Amino acid sequence: MEENKSKSVNRPGSNSFHVDQPGGHLDHMMKQTRSHHVQLSVMADSKANMLLTVATVVITLSVPHLVTPELRWGMLVIIFFSFLTIVLSTYAVMPKLPLTYKPNNRPDMKAPSFNLLFFGSFVRLNLEEYLEAMESVVNDPSQTYEVMIKEIYTLGDFLARKKYRFIRLAYLTFIFGVFSSVVTLIFTGGLLA
Repeated sequence: MEENKSKSVNRPGSNSFHVDQPGGHLDHMMKQTRSHHVQLSVMADSKANMLLTVATVVITLSVPHLVTPELRWGMLVIIFFSFLTIVLSTYAVMPKLPLTYKPNNRPDMKAPSFNLLFFGSFVRLNLEEYLEAMESVVNDPSQTYEVMIKEIYTLGDFLARKKYRFIRLAYLTFIFGVFSSVVTLIFTGGLLA
């Protein structure tokens, strides 16, 4: 019986990545983890959409009260913080890709940030380069798992550093805005009017 061992992959500046027993259990783990990350991304987009909607409604309902002198400052505060919430929520869901595409700017496929499974990374390769890189990956189980793990890592890193970070800031901004508006209304006498 042939032993199912794969060769090590040597990467500059790191330990070699090696998979002793590739198989269904690892495939299932990779698929579930990636699926979980995609669900988290969808949830982040839903939360950002909810914040956008609520902040827009608050602004719409607050603007008519700007003509009332007792409510003016409280409404300006809530409008300002709602606007900041809209900006942060929009930034959280905005695609994080370069604004310009330079076809002659070839990516460094050895760079830690290069992700062979993400279109934002591989789109700068021509088809032949992409096919060659994928051929190498699919014919070596250790490379295949390394690329999948890198994909999971980059998805998680993107969720933590980009999406959820700015959604958290948007929630905190909105909460602080509501609190500040109420405090402003108390000090200006707008709640007693």
